Amino acid sequence: MKFKIDLHIHTKHSGDNNSEPEDVVIHAIDANLNGIAFTEHYSYEASEYVDELRGKYGKDILIFRGVEFSAADGHCLVFGVDTDRAGIRGATMKEVVRVVNEKGGVVIPTHPFRGGYSIGERARELKGICAIEGYNGYSHYSQNKKAIEMAEEMGLQYTGGSDSHSAHEVGVCYTDFNTEVTYENLIEILKTGDYKGVDTRKVSKIWPF
Repeated sequence: MKFKIDLHIHTKHSGDNNSEPEDVVIHAIDANLNGIAFTEHYSYEASEYVDELRGKYGKDILIFRGVEFSAADGHCLVFGVDTDRAGIRGATMKEVVRVVNEKGGVVIPTHPFRGGYSIGERARELKGICAIEGYNGYSHYSQNKKAIEMAEEMGLQYTGGSDSHSAHEVGVCYTDFNTEVTYENLIEILKTGDYKGVDTRKVSKIWPF
């Protein structure tokens, strides 16, 4: 059974949009996703609403909690670690990877070739990342293509996430897992690489929306 999970979602709690978390969940269920991950900018605490949503919608969809962490040299998804308490504010991604791995979590560099808050080719120097974000819903096709090529050259798998900032964007990119994902095994499966990113958009579109 395939498991479709959007691993990169933002709401109004990221401070750059007006998206309500509950609207995101409802849209994700309607889109037949098996799971979503709220990854608010900068702060793990910002997604504390997840527990309430699990209680209300937990029978219909898996709702994970992570963070899109802003390292000194780029953005990355972190799962399995409360980054607010990890003592890594302002750290380089190399240091973030070291600390998160020590604490049993995983790090995935996001949109590596978008420019700005992206690590680019320097991701090749990172030891201990479990994957590269290959399909990002806000990145140009050519940027995603470069990310996937880099992941393959590094012997890593690539994930997919919408990077959504409104409910209707959820699921345009997602990660297709080959085995059942649970709250207990997400981290271990991310480490195994038994999944692949998916982009539902047409290649010819320059921007997703």
